[in-house]
This record gives sequence, structure tokens and C-alpha cells, in this order.
Amino acid sequence: MKLYIYKNCGTCRKAVKYLKAKGLEVETLPIREQPPSKAELKRMLGIYDGEMRRLFNTSGQDYRALDMKSRLPEMGVDEAIKLLSENGNLIKRPFLLTEGSGLVGFKENEWDSLFF
Repeated sequence: MKLYIYKNCGTCRKAVKYLKAKGLEVETLPIREQPPSKAELKRMLGIYDGEMRRLFNTSGQDYRALDMKSRLPEMGVDEAIKLLSENGNLIKRPFLLTEGSGLVGFKENEWDSLFF
């Protein structure tokens, strides 16, 4: 499993704590310095049935600064994936990839459904 996190993110810390409490091994990666690859982003997009907005950190400063609220609906998939792969601040976190699935954000009930 890969978990992309931002070290100062409280939600990311909750996710790491959750995984450790469940005894699950995970590789943590810094989302800002090492964003998910285009392939990983496309895979997550497939998990969310093509809902591009689900991959974006819509409450983040970069999202607002780039006016993504108005730009995203007009943006093609390849352009959006490229933008995300180059700017980890735009990606909703934590960003978890497992062998057969994945999740963005941390809602304990969703993570329970994935693992148990």
C-alpha cells in the first residue's frame, strides 16, 4: 500500500494512526514533494468513476488561487491529471492506493469498508 500524505495535515495523521492501529503496513510518501504519478492518478480517477473533482483538494489555497472551481469543469482529463501530477497541493489527501483499490480523504467508515 502507498499512502501519500502531508506531514502537517491532521487528517493525514489520523489516517496513519488508523492504519497502524489496524496493524496494516503502509509506505508513506510526501504528497507535496513527490505527488502521485499520472498512472496512479488515472487509476484513482477510475476508482471514483471519472469524477475528477474528487481528486482535488477543493479547500486548499492552490485550488482557490488557480481558480480551479471555474476551470475544472472545462478541463480535459489529461490536462487535469498533468496539473495534479505536478502540484501535490492540489490533490485531496490522504491519497491511499492499495493493490486493488484506493481512497482519497479520510473517513473512517469508508476505510473500514475497504479493509474489513
